[in-house]
Amino acid sequence: MDIKTRLLQFGHKNQAIFKGIGTPLFVLAALGMIILPMPTMLLDTLFAFNISLSLVVLLVAIYALRPLDFASFPSVLLIATLLRLALNVASTRLVLLEGHEGGDAAGKVIEAFGSVVIGGNYAVGLVVFLILVIINFAVVTKGAGRISEVSARFTLDAMPGKQMAIDADLNAGIIDQDEARDRRAEVTREADFYGSMDGASKFVKGDAIAGMLILVINIIGGFIIGMVQHGLTFSDAIEVYTLLTIGDGLVAQIPSLLLSIAAALMVTRQNESKSMGTIAYDQMLKDPKALLVSGGLLFVMGIVPGMPHVAFLSMAFLSLGIGYWIYKKAQEPDISPELAGAEGSNAVNASNNEPVKELGWDDVSQVDVIGLEVGYRLIPLVDISQNGELLARIKGVRKKLSQEFGFLVPAVHIRDNLDLNANTYRISMMGVTIGEAEIRHDCELAINPGQVFGTIEGTPTTDPAFGLEAVWINKEQREHAQTLGYTVVDAATVVATHMSQLLTNNASQLLGHEEVQNLLDILQRQYPKLVEGLIPDILTLGVVVKVLQNLLHEAVPIRDLRTIVQTLVEYGTRSQDPDVLTAAIRIALKRLIVQEINGVEQEVSVITLAPDLEQMLHQSMQATGGDAAGMEPGLAERLQSSLAQASEELELEGMPAILLTSGVLRSTLSRFVKNTIPSLRVLSYQEIPDDKQIKIVSSVGQ
Repeated sequence: MDIKTRLLQFGHKNQAIFKGIGTPLFVLAALGMIILPMPTMLLDTLFAFNISLSLVVLLVAIYALRPLDFASFPSVLLIATLLRLALNVASTRLVLLEGHEGGDAAGKVIEAFGSVVIGGNYAVGLVVFLILVIINFAVVTKGAGRISEVSARFTLDAMPGKQMAIDADLNAGIIDQDEARDRRAEVTREADFYGSMDGASKFVKGDAIAGMLILVINIIGGFIIGMVQHGLTFSDAIEVYTLLTIGDGLVAQIPSLLLSIAAALMVTRQNESKSMGTIAYDQMLKDPKALLVSGGLLFVMGIVPGMPHVAFLSMAFLSLGIGYWIYKKAQEPDISPELAGAEGSNAVNASNNEPVKELGWDDVSQVDVIGLEVGYRLIPLVDISQNGELLARIKGVRKKLSQEFGFLVPAVHIRDNLDLNANTYRISMMGVTIGEAEIRHDCELAINPGQVFGTIEGTPTTDPAFGLEAVWINKEQREHAQTLGYTVVDAATVVATHMSQLLTNNASQLLGHEEVQNLLDILQRQYPKLVEGLIPDILTLGVVVKVLQNLLHEAVPIRDLRTIVQTLVEYGTRSQDPDVLTAAIRIALKRLIVQEINGVEQEVSVITLAPDLEQMLHQSMQATGGDAAGMEPGLAERLQSSLAQASEELELEGMPAILLTSGVLRSTLSRFVKNTIPSLRVLSYQEIPDDKQIKIVSSVGQ
């Protein structure tokens, strides 16, 4: 190892050590200043350090992009307050012990603030000090404390709504598990930060009160000590100790005011990833009307006789000039080189008198596997130049569903449709509309998850994905709605969640011959012997496609393609019936199926059919050839009602609804309840793993 590497390692090690002992050293130094007497030179140095520390904290608070970027601010505020109070104690000791000598007996810094800053006039100094205290205590500290208290309360109240919004984005495929974990951690950090700021504001308030009390105590104590112990006259004692005390108070009060301003800035900041200057510039100077109107009013005031013309007219011309500059800048067209080139090429093509080409098969458009049509007011959602978020959301949905299903979900073809209403979107599959809803892209949707603590103003509607009650609200109402328990999502998330739900319900239609062949090709790279004898020796590709579609239709993912192909190879020589092969694969995938429904719980709560009812259904299926449509109407209605009631009871208890029946009835009953009771999953006895325990919670037909 060379010398340079060793030096670098030594430097990193010492840097870590210094970071770890910095805070304990501050606390020990503060205790030392309270207990031990200090020389004036060291006290001056610490006063200068205190002022510089306050300036650094204030500037960090200004340049931080978000409040959470300076999450250690409450702790820093506490340490800085403790240091300043310790300096107050040390300076008070010097003022009272050495103050009768006058001049720089208590240090150069205190002398400078007592003579230079206030001109050596203790009456003026007293007024200036009181004004600073009033500004700090009555204005900055009081306002910051109130905002901290309200922010902490509303942040804690909004936590459940924010957590549900994160879960909604995760379920819609907009974010993955890692991002959801990071966002949950950020919500927790935000609540901790504002809770700490609520407590830290009390330190700032107490510091301002302590400054006033220390001033009064120092003046009275100095007056008594100067006259009794040092034989000073009344006027001399008042002048000497008042100047020193006021200088000492100003040295402490200015850093206190800087930290109070930093605390106020932190609690009033918006939680956006922009600097405070950028946010203020964008919001205050975005519209030139305010500058133009204020410039006009200043001009009128400037030409009034008796007014200071130079001051008012100069500010009037400055405001009018900046306002006009912003107005002209907003009127300039923002044409990118790419768009300019595209327009030029179109012009050239339009000018060329080329003959119209004969139609061919390439001009015949095929239907899109997945299509999304939007009204003209929803174009900003899908326009990248207008910061449209829907494209990224749809990509996230495709990624999430592809991972869940086990095959690549086709791309979504998005286009505008002037025949639709302005705020309407339409989702289609193979050219057939499977979903349509109306949204408001400039608002957010507050969804009632089932229990809220109040109502919120807005436009009532229904969540298109799950049919829940919802309200369209303004973006400014988001925090309030989350506090009341609503799950608040933006318009892009509404569309993405709706699409995710529809694609999940129609996953079997997305899988075709091309997708299955791609899956088999990928599997053959890892297990060539397993795949090479399947098609066409044992089964045709069409039969394999139909089997996989059956699995997806019954909400069984095909991620474990190795097990599926092994089962097809084993049973394909015995039967070519897709339903028989599907049943065999379900038994082979029983662990995966039960885990998808019931998680990792060892006990599986199920609904069963009474033996008499099951026997009756067996006879009915035999008579109709296994078709549920041939079931006696009265029996079908009673069965459907009983199953719906039992499923609802299980869901209310937080358990998945599972109907356990024989293998002969499973497929038929699964088709029977798919559209009427979509949450009810039908399993056969053979599909329960051996290591799982069955708990019968309800028996239909008894």
